[in-house]
Formats: sequence, structure tokens, C-alpha cells
Amino acid sequence: MIELFARHGDTYRVFVPSRRSYTYVIHHPDDVKRVLVSNHRNYTKGVGLDRVKILLGKGIMTSEGELWKRQRYMMQPLFHRRVITEFAGVIAQANDRWIDRWEGLAHRGEPINLTDEMSELTLEIVLRSIFGRDLDRLSQQLGGNPFEVVTREQSRDLQFAYKFRSLTKLVAQLIAQRRAGAEDHFDYVAMLMNARDKESGAPMGERELIDEIMTLIVAGHETTASGLNWTWYLLSQHPQVEARLHAEIDTAAADLPAPRLGEMETLRYTRQVVDEALRLYPPGWLLSRRTIDVDVLGGYPVPAGTNVLLPLYLLHRHPHFWKNPEAFDPERFAPEHEAERPRFAYMPFAAGPRHCIGETFALYEMLMHLYKVARRYRLRYVPDKPLELEAQINLRTRYPLRMRLEAR
Repeated sequence: MIELFARHGDTYRVFVPSRRSYTYVIHHPDDVKRVLVSNHRNYTKGVGLDRVKILLGKGIMTSEGELWKRQRYMMQPLFHRRVITEFAGVIAQANDRWIDRWEGLAHRGEPINLTDEMSELTLEIVLRSIFGRDLDRLSQQLGGNPFEVVTREQSRDLQFAYKFRSLTKLVAQLIAQRRAGAEDHFDYVAMLMNARDKESGAPMGERELIDEIMTLIVAGHETTASGLNWTWYLLSQHPQVEARLHAEIDTAAADLPAPRLGEMETLRYTRQVVDEALRLYPPGWLLSRRTIDVDVLGGYPVPAGTNVLLPLYLLHRHPHFWKNPEAFDPERFAPEHEAERPRFAYMPFAAGPRHCIGETFALYEMLMHLYKVARRYRLRYVPDKPLELEAQINLRTRYPLRMRLEAR
């Protein structure tokens, strides 16, 4: 796709023999805006979603039409910043447990498998956010965390989908136990159970409730893990950026045990670092849509029923809208530079009505992790294998990144 973009520019099409049709690929921010925002009603989810539907059912990532509208309306308030900041303790305690475990490794000079560590950390946070104290109960009953399959198995094939979907039985049992009991909970299961339709006042159906929980597990874990994996790598390669990030974190405030969302948002340069990492390596690197009726993109007519791909990886590196696009330069996200590019040249969480519902939660999680770890350590890259991209559903490193922890 990099080569095709360099050869053909902002708009091209590729004939796909298996579907006996063309797939269009677009890169210009104006066309991206049209597909995702100004003419979004003319588009449904596109090619590639069948595999995701097997995994996630009809959660808000894959559903369409009235079902999607109803579910999105019920879920949107659950991700308000006022709610998200109440998970400060969950995010902080998970990071503290990881830091405690890393102390011995740092002292002995042993490298960590950063990719696996970030995957396990973010899964821990998302599971505790969803299930609360029931996660420990489940783990004790079953002799281990039943959702560890998400990090243990890297492939996202039919075999993984079967194992993951089999966990819906556990989720259904947990929901039934909660309905039978009188115990209060503050977690996403409780909030989803209490959510109501704006028209009828009805709760989610059992199938919808389970599908949304399974969607939150996958979507709330893999993207954040990938973002942190790339952020630490980029910091390890750019000591001046790393030094400035450390200086901001060191002078920001006392070592807050569980900083709230507003406190983390004062780390402006740290946020620029995160934004730049997500620009270069957006976890959701490719969006897929399908036209309902005929449209025009890049000046070309696009027939009804046509798949349209939006490669965010290339949009974020578009040479017409980014100066020195291959460079890691957090300063480009300083407020004084925002007017230098179109709004839709950067969108790691997508845009429009279907933008990522968990954007604020993910950014809060990333900022707090950097705040807590960078106060204590520098991470030094140990290049044991070549750095290669694996561009599947998410943009990952083909081989795990290894890092050595240096106490500051």
C-alpha cells in the first residue's frame, strides 16, 4: 500500500478477483471526512468485518443501523470523562503492581518483554474496569484468569475466535448472578446492565449485553497495548524527547498515587508524545467502509456496494500535510502548529459518529502509565530481532520488543 500510494497518489482502485469488483483506496483528508462524517449515512462497515463479527458478535464495533444507534446511545454516557476518572484507582493500582514486579528485574539488569508486558497490563486494566471485584472471584473459581487467552494467543484466527466466544458462557453466568443478588458494583458490567433505551426505557437484551462486554475486552486492550509498545520504542530512540518528557513529569506534581484525568491532562508534552506515537503507528491502521449508493471520491465516481479503504498509517504520513512525515517530532502537536494541517489528516481513533467510544479512557490509561513508569525508569531498547511491522487488524511489531529498565 505504501508503494501504491507513492505511485498513484490520493485515490486509486484495485481489482479483487475473489469479489469480482474494485476496492477503492483513499488518502486525502477531504475524502476521509466525506466518508466518515459529511456523507457517513451512505456508508456501512466494509470488507474484513466478517472475521471481526465472528469474534465480537454484534457489538458497537461491528453492528449497523438501528441496533448500532440504540447501543451507542446507551453506552455513550458510560465513557464520559466524569465516569472515566472514577477508574483512577483501577489504572493506578495495576501500574503499581507492574512497577513492583519490575524492580527486581531492573536491579538484576534483566530485560523485559515489553510487548507482552504492555498487553498483560492493559488487559488487567480493562478486565478490572469491566468486571470489578468479580474478576478475582472468577479467577479463584477457575484456577486462573479465564480471559488470559487474549494475551496468550497472538493469532486472531477461527480457533482463537472459538475459544474467545466460549467465554460468553462465563459472562452470562456472571450477569445472572448479579441479577439474583443485591450487591452494588461500580464497573462496566453494572453500567451496561443499568443502561436504558431512550425511546422505550428498555435495557439491553441478553445477547447485546454480552456482545458489548466482549467487544470492550478486545477493543479496550489491544489498541492501548500497541500504542504503549510503540511509544516506549520511540522514546528509547529519541533521548532528547525522552529527557523533555521526564522533565515535565518530574516537575508536574508530587508522586500522586492515583492521579485523576484532569491532572494527567496537564502533562501537555507527554500528550504530544502520545499523539505523535499514534500518528506514526496508529493501532487501528486501516478503516474499511462500503458504499450504499453511488458517491464521488477524489473526483472519481464510486459505485454502490463498493469497498473503500482508508489507510490511517498513510494518511498520518501524507507528505502534503505533514512536514518531514517520517520523523518522530512531538512538537508538531503543540497548539501553535495545529493550524498547519487539516482536521482530518490525523485521526487515530477514527472520526464522525463511529469514532472510538473509548478514546478518553485509552489516553488516560496511556498518560498515567507514562507518568508512573517514567518517574522511575528509562527503558532501553535491546535489539535482538529486526523491527518489522505486522499490519493485521491492529498495527503491531512482528516480534516482541525487549527493553532493559534503568532506574532514574
